[in-house]
Amino acid sequence: MITRDEFRSIAGNGVWKQNSSLVQVLGLCPLLAVTTNAVNGIMLSLATILVMALSNAAIAMLRNLIPHEIRIPVFILIVAALVTVVDLLFNATLHELYVVLGIFIPLIVTNCIVLARVEAFAAKNPPLQSMFDGIFMGVGMLWTLALLGGLRELIGAGTLFSGIDMVIPGLQPLQLLPESYPGFLLALLPPGAFILLGCLIAWKNWLDARAAARTRGKGDGRSLAAAPATGR
Repeated sequence: MITRDEFRSIAGNGVWKQNSSLVQVLGLCPLLAVTTNAVNGIMLSLATILVMALSNAAIAMLRNLIPHEIRIPVFILIVAALVTVVDLLFNATLHELYVVLGIFIPLIVTNCIVLARVEAFAAKNPPLQSMFDGIFMGVGMLWTLALLGGLRELIGAGTLFSGIDMVIPGLQPLQLLPESYPGFLLALLPPGAFILLGCLIAWKNWLDARAAARTRGKGDGRSLAAAPATGR
């Protein structure tokens, strides 16, 4: 079983404190390559979440049976088998999107996020905790890729959820800026991805610094309030 405190710690670390994209800065290849729109980022993140949850749970269950010397090849073999299943699933059910995402679904096998969590967490913790760690690390990746892809798409083309019809037929992207908007090509190119990612990292660091300062201020206030009583 997993306690509430364990669950909150795992969720907080995955979604915010140890966010794989903004803190650990892992998996930059798919982060920068597929986020030309929000849909691509969301769908690749969902595929990664599925792989991470299943691989973490499987490796946590088998961790005591895997010799330490060959753990990395075994980990990669398990991840590769699960990625193959996800790859075939996307090809069968979302073929148009599968063609767009291309090589980046098979490349989940070598994604540093997946291998890092398998080695750092799943190989040392029970299956349930490991599965939740994989899910929430993936959720951290999901909101980051969705936000980055949405910003690039909005700034670059004035739309949001372009390509949603490949996932849900009949739906159309949102035209948030006037159709006369000429677009800003830089946002859709790799340099624009780097610039916006840097802005997101700076934004997170600013929020963390504000939260830390607020916590220190409350601690100082409590200390000052307690000082007269101590003096008496």
